[in-house]
Amino acid sequence: MTQNGIRLAGSALEAGLLPRWFAVYTNCRHEKRVAQHLVQRGIEFYLPLYQCQRRWSDGSRVTLDLPLFPSYLFVHIPRNDRVRVLEVPGALAIVAGTGGEPLALPDESIEALRTGLPLRAAQPCQLLTAGRRARIRSGALAGMEGVVIRNKGALRVVLTLDLIMQSVSVEVDALDLEPVEAEARACA
Repeated sequence: MTQNGIRLAGSALEAGLLPRWFAVYTNCRHEKRVAQHLVQRGIEFYLPLYQCQRRWSDGSRVTLDLPLFPSYLFVHIPRNDRVRVLEVPGALAIVAGTGGEPLALPDESIEALRTGLPLRAAQPCQLLTAGRRARIRSGALAGMEGVVIRNKGALRVVLTLDLIMQSVSVEVDALDLEPVEAEARACA
């Protein structure tokens, strides 16, 4: 690519013309309905689901596909198209930063989730702030960092998307993990 091409791509990104991934906050339990509306409008989205077994009061068992991040889904849009998303019934807001501007998620994080989650047994997990950090060094989700926990004897890593304050826990082999050195953090 020429130098001018790089400048054009950089300025297009700054101007909000190139599609980026944004988190959309939805009405409670309306994630799938919002996804249906996005399909009708031709808007690219990602709604990670997991399977859960439930038993009804009549004793029957059913397998449900539930959102991995309750009340959130992700859209791949140019920043300027956010109004099209917010016109969707059930879409309440695009997650924004301190200045009120929508914050784009790293493309690598969404792609890692899209390709890695189908290969792992994932389930929602409460947001954890304490615990040992580790990096998945091989296999699906390689390079992602999270907090190590034990759940029913299995080793799991809790991966957190800080922007939306949501976490997901995935089962991993101990050989696939490497410790992350604690970074010095400045306190305000």
